[in-house]
Amino acid sequence: MSLPVLDDTQRAAGLKRMKMLATGLLVVLAVIFVFSFALQDRYPWLQYVRAAAEGGMVGALADWFAVTALFKHPLGVKIPHTAIIPRKKDQIGASLGQFVESNFLSEEVIVQKLGSMGLAQKAGAWLERPESAARVAAEGSAAIRGILRVLDDDAVKTVLESMFRKHVVDPPWGPPVGRVAERVFEEGHHHQLVNLVVDSISDWVAANPSVISELVAQRSPTWVPSFVDDLVGDRVQVEVGRFLQAVQQDPNHELRRALDNYLKGLARDLQDDPAVMAKADNIKEQVLDDPRVQQLVTQTWATIKNALTTAVDDPDSELTRNFKAAVQDFGHRLATDADLAAKVNTWIADAAGYLVKTYSSDIAGVITETVEHWDAQETSEKIELQVGKDLQFIRINGTVVGSLAGLVIFTIAHAVFG
Repeated sequence: MSLPVLDDTQRAAGLKRMKMLATGLLVVLAVIFVFSFALQDRYPWLQYVRAAAEGGMVGALADWFAVTALFKHPLGVKIPHTAIIPRKKDQIGASLGQFVESNFLSEEVIVQKLGSMGLAQKAGAWLERPESAARVAAEGSAAIRGILRVLDDDAVKTVLESMFRKHVVDPPWGPPVGRVAERVFEEGHHHQLVNLVVDSISDWVAANPSVISELVAQRSPTWVPSFVDDLVGDRVQVEVGRFLQAVQQDPNHELRRALDNYLKGLARDLQDDPAVMAKADNIKEQVLDDPRVQQLVTQTWATIKNALTTAVDDPDSELTRNFKAAVQDFGHRLATDADLAAKVNTWIADAAGYLVKTYSSDIAGVITETVEHWDAQETSEKIELQVGKDLQFIRINGTVVGSLAGLVIFTIAHAVFG
């Protein structure tokens, strides 16, 4: 069960009440002592009361001195070894930092504690709830919006352009394209493309019979009769159709073999022939140096930014829905997949152990440095507010124990010596 959290005002009020109670007991014992001392000759039994009151006052005064000496000089008198906390503030801060580092920021303690908590399963059970996924999505959207506002568009475009030039424009294209093409051609993946091209040409020739006739007529001498041009055109069309049909039907047609040999040779030349590689790079530079291509690269960031802004601002956008679904799915897997949860728990424990091992001194140093920057009087007051109320019980206990001790001592002495 968690303890209630009190503010400084409530702690100060509680400390004041306990001080009044402890001081009130001392005053009561002093009054009892005065009356019992004055009347003990008339009423001998008051000797025992006087002894108890006397012991109680001694205990109360001794414990008052001990408790007060922690925080200030008793009655303002600078007695040696008093006002311990104000004088030893820095040493207390250093000792507290070392204590925390040794006992709480230990790699073994952190790893053992995290390993026994089952953080992955608990996180998974939380993430798979729809409201939790919605909250994660909302926080993620806020983070993305913040990042987009902070990023400078011109700087991002400059980075994109430099990355595009470094990874796309500057490297030679010949060898990598040749290696990819060689593998494609060796495995025959281009045959489907060849079939598509041949089928398209065949369909076009069949659908446009007049085109070949017109080409023949345009290129024949003017003295050739038109009917001869028509006969030649029809013949050429028939032969072209037969040729294309043969290429379609024969997987080992000489045109296919010639095309394969040419493509494979081109792939090898792209890797080995400096002239071919130079031509490939020239084509690359001509294409990529086109202002429209460069403009497309610079517009990429604007497109991405606008798309992200629109998506994160709309809770019902496809991106948000997919993100929520992914969060819930991941949470479900963490909660139900023991192997995955074990891996995540191990990773968390290892990461925390590494951080503690590497930065434990720096973390503990925060405590030491913070205490060093506190004012001595302020430090004393802060600590007294935290523990002073409990320390007043020492005064009360000292009063009670002193009274009992005084009574016992007097009783024994009276019994022994009369």
